[in-house]
Amino acid sequence: MKFTKSHEWIKQVGDVYHVGVSNYAQEHLSDIVYVEAEAEGSNIDKGERIGTLESVKAAEDFAAPVDVEIVAFNDALADQPELINTDPENEGWIITVKVLNETQLDELMDEAAYKDFLSTL
Repeated sequence: MKFTKSHEWIKQVGDVYHVGVSNYAQEHLSDIVYVEAEAEGSNIDKGERIGTLESVKAAEDFAAPVDVEIVAFNDALADQPELINTDPENEGWIITVKVLNETQLDELMDEAAYKDFLSTL
């Protein structure tokens, strides 16, 4: 699992990747009530908006951690958006993607580096 400074994560699952938001991000958003993502088949550049999370407090965009093509949305979130709150880095994944530029993965933080980064916030 790799992390961005804007609190998204990406994890390889077979020949595709899951993308979601970190535990830190979901804690700051609070109770997630709605999730949306760009359409399947969309190509999104690194750092560009890939979707929106709505909570009882606010709506926040989340960004592509690397250049991706969206393969699928986590349909479980349609009925249970709170999965992002209860298990943000596993069952609360948001989209499945194909990575279009694998070298960009090397620019992301591993879990230890991300924890170090969080300690500076």
